[in-house]
Amino acid sequence: MRIGEIRKLNYEELKRELESSRQELFNLRFRAATRQLTNYRELNKVKKKIARLNTVIREMELSGS
Repeated sequence: MRIGEIRKLNYEELKRELESSRQELFNLRFRAATRQLTNYRELNKVKKKIARLNTVIREMELSGS
């Protein structure tokens, strides 16, 4: 998900997407710990997605939207 797509979402959708991404990161970490994960780049992708979501949520909070 690109930053332009993230900025189009409203606050509730952002929160839902953030919770979903955190759950996905948890599952990826669990699979990595049990050596079932084949593509370790997915961990970094999900972390960056969470960071983008948090950034946009914070921007919305500061702007008062």
